[in-house]
Amino acid sequence: MIKDSGFFKQVYEVTKKIPYGRVSTYGAIAKYLGTAKSARIVGWALNDCYSTGEFIPAHRVVNRKGYLTGKHYFGTSNIMIQLLENEGIRVENDRIMEFNRLFWDPGKAL
Repeated sequence: MIKDSGFFKQVYEVTKKIPYGRVSTYGAIAKYLGTAKSARIVGWALNDCYSTGEFIPAHRVVNRKGYLTGKHYFGTSNIMIQLLENEGIRVENDRIMEFNRLFWDPGKAL
């Protein structure tokens, strides 16, 4: 199972490096980890990050167009938005405003 292979842990380690006030994407994380076609599995990993017992800033990971496609995994539909807005990230209609400026690419940063 992928969860047991250490892939989820790798996803968490990259996600923890996303700077405050920035966002990344499922696909960028997958590509950085050498599995460019596994963006969906990155999403599964982040959906399960609560089980680690540590803070993983999963709210900073969005889809490739800047949409908050994973917001329903945060309990209520506004928690992800609130977490992002607390970091100064503007969200309108479930989309990150100024996405290109705020995008953090682990492939370039790490």
